Amino acid sequence: MNLSGFSFLLTGVLLNAIAQLLLKAGTNTLGVITLTRANWAGEFGRMAVEPHFIGGVVCYGFSLIVWILGLSRVPVSIAYPMLSLGYVINAVAAYYLFDEGVSVMRWLGIGFIVLGVWLVARS
Repeated sequence: MNLSGFSFLLTGVLLNAIAQLLLKAGTNTLGVITLTRANWAGEFGRMAVEPHFIGGVVCYGFSLIVWILGLSRVPVSIAYPMLSLGYVINAVAAYYLFDEGVSVMRWLGIGFIVLGVWLVARS
């Protein structure tokens, strides 16, 4: 994998991870979202004006564009496992930003993910 392809993929993963964190921040602001036939329009309206949701959607859009640019340079069998790094980024960020607990077993799993992505990228 060349530097250009890796850069696009990593940027796509980072934007995707940021999008997830922004969406979580939005749900923290709005509380539990329950969609019913009677309230779906109002709930989507609340989400549409919540700044974290707007930022998350924008990040998702940019991540899609950057990801496509990366896929044009890297085989999908190498690119797709890179998405696993988003889990690592989000687990660490959620620990610090949202005070979410990360157990020893989860840290061990994260280590295996990093090792697996490294092995795939080197193949």
